[in-house]
Amino acid sequence: MIPWIQLDSAKTPDGGQELRLKRRGSEFSIMLGTNELMNSRLSGSEEALAKLSCQRVAGHLQPRILIGGLGMGFTLRAALAELGGNAEITVAELVPAVVAWARGPMAEAFGGCLDDPRLTIRETDVGQMIRSEPSAWDAILLDVDNGPEGIVHKGNDALYSLAGLSAARAALKPGGVLAVWSQGPDAGFVRRLKQAGFAVDEVHTRANGKRGARHVIWLATNGSRPKTT
Repeated sequence: MIPWIQLDSAKTPDGGQELRLKRRGSEFSIMLGTNELMNSRLSGSEEALAKLSCQRVAGHLQPRILIGGLGMGFTLRAALAELGGNAEITVAELVPAVVAWARGPMAEAFGGCLDDPRLTIRETDVGQMIRSEPSAWDAILLDVDNGPEGIVHKGNDALYSLAGLSAARAALKPGGVLAVWSQGPDAGFVRRLKQAGFAVDEVHTRANGKRGARHVIWLATNGSRPKTT
């Protein structure tokens, strides 16, 4: 058995906890204490988040996509594969070390996608970006923490509050989609999505194809669809 090797660590935004990047052969893991937040071998549900979202906005003119959370780049790479050359993708990542890991130890796993001309990476709070640009995005993809019941940064809770969801709806264009990844179901969150004015679909998916942990993706649509080509 190849042992795990810790490559680096970084404090969470509140300074109270530590993220650790580990490697075992070609496999990477990002840990928070004893909790594994993500593993390079388990990407199915994050890829589904991007594919389902991009399919919903496939007919939009020059779609602008905002992704909250870089992680190991699963959602980003899937979105780049789904979207055409006229798309713009912005990734907001709150922990600078995660971006450094993507460009450093995990560069091979990212496969050069960070150099895609459609991509902009912002080392900032995705909530701040959502609040600062009304009617700006065709899709907002939140792969932040573990979903509405986060464990990394309490500040992320605001994204999933009624006020945060209302701000997300205001940041979307007509017919835009808010897509949210979660470790598990959350009936209260679904109620808040509907209270914020979204039409909601809930999709259950697996972490690794037909195997692995069961995760949830919510696809929340903002109003009528815009004109298409």
